[in-house]
Amino acid sequence: GKLYLQKIQDSALVMLDSIIVDGDSKFESHIKLDSPEMLYLFLDRGETNSIDNSLPFFAEPGNINIETSLKEFFAAAKITGSKNHDLWMKFDSINKRFNEENLLLIEKRLKNEMKPNITTTDSIEQAYQKLLKRKYRYTAHFAVTNGNKEIAPYLALSEIADINTTYLDTIQKSLTPEVAKSKYGKMLNEHIKERKTLEVQK
Repeated sequence: GKLYLQKIQDSALVMLDSIIVDGDSKFESHIKLDSPEMLYLFLDRGETNSIDNSLPFFAEPGNINIETSLKEFFAAAKITGSKNHDLWMKFDSINKRFNEENLLLIEKRLKNEMKPNITTTDSIEQAYQKLLKRKYRYTAHFAVTNGNKEIAPYLALSEIADINTTYLDTIQKSLTPEVAKSKYGKMLNEHIKERKTLEVQK
């Protein structure tokens, strides 16, 4: 099939490179990367789309090696050469647990809607709020702890952009000067400014 290397720009996926894989499965791609950022390797199998067709990875300057298979493009992927990606995988393993708990709550909420019970509704809402707080605190703590890597401002923007600005300020202050000047560091700075402007207007 065909592989596309993509990135998000202005809320849309933009193609950086495309590779046709026919016979020889090994390939190299060289791109100019001003700052570490999340990229996506998309596999066009020429068939129906599957969630296993897109492989996100945190790219950074240097050599990054991606090994995977056609059968399990996303699930079997092994990515090495990026410290930011290693941290993202560590974060994602815990974040998956939060997402699983959230799915269970959604299931309970849907069942409760069939036969509404106000006590059950309240307990589900309380459980959801507790889960959200735990997820937000964990993400903020992970970002602050890793302020020397671009994963920190990325997580602040992609996972907890609507958290209290005090937490966003704390994350921003934890960034090293180099990370603060990175793509996501600058975006976080702009996001905080916009949030504070809106808070003043209210």
